[in-house]
Amino acid sequence: MATLPLWGYSVRQGTVLYLALEDDYDRLQGRAYQIFGADSTKHLRFATIAQQLASGLYKQLRGFVKDYPDTRLIIIDTLQKIREDGGEKYSYANDYEVITGLKQFANESGVCLLLVHHTRKQQTDDRFDMISGTNGLLGAADGAFLLQKERRTGNAATLDISGRDQRLYLTRDEERLMWQLERAETELHKEPSDEVLEAVAALVTDERPEWTGTATDLAAALGLDMKANALTMRLNVRARRLLYEYHIRYESARTHAGRTITLSLVPPQA
Repeated sequence: MATLPLWGYSVRQGTVLYLALEDDYDRLQGRAYQIFGADSTKHLRFATIAQQLASGLYKQLRGFVKDYPDTRLIIIDTLQKIREDGGEKYSYANDYEVITGLKQFANESGVCLLLVHHTRKQQTDDRFDMISGTNGLLGAADGAFLLQKERRTGNAATLDISGRDQRLYLTRDEERLMWQLERAETELHKEPSDEVLEAVAALVTDERPEWTGTATDLAAALGLDMKANALTMRLNVRARRLLYEYHIRYESARTHAGRTITLSLVPPQA
């Protein structure tokens, strides 16, 4: 299998499935011709219609991978199109469940799964908080990319990569509709230490990779002078940072006995 460089990174060539669920074939054909010319490529497959997660999508994806065993990447554009209707159900637990199921498929099939999702319009201190939805999306995913154009009509953009403190500065080639790398920055910004996250990291270690209990139990275990509801709120807000900086996953679920917190150590991604 050929190895092709992209922005200085080695890439394994293989079949790519692009579920362009907000497009039509005429538009896709025009873009493909602009990118590849008359030569096209046999490795790129398109679809503009797909089942939702609860009504057959996994079966469709497994069937595709079976038909094309050299599949390397599946792009779903957008996540909203494959979710069930009913925005009132989009809680942390629901977001986490959706991404966990998709991640399980990716792990089982050995295929990279890239989900395209919308951002909020309002700016935030943490750029990744602009991703629409709850922290459950990032809490279950291996990582996230945030692409933002400097001007709506411009060709310059930044691509922030979660977990690596890295930002890529890109310029779009209007003729071929491809992003070119201008430069990269690393270690953009280091947030000040957080006593709660530091205490959690001391509690959840290789020797004790999981902790479960109530927020009151956790406050006592951490030795912090903090009310249970304040601790829960802090962990809800800092869940992404806890995962990417300390490799500890935070989950909160309601049980018959009340709300239970689970903290589990996650091996860092290679």
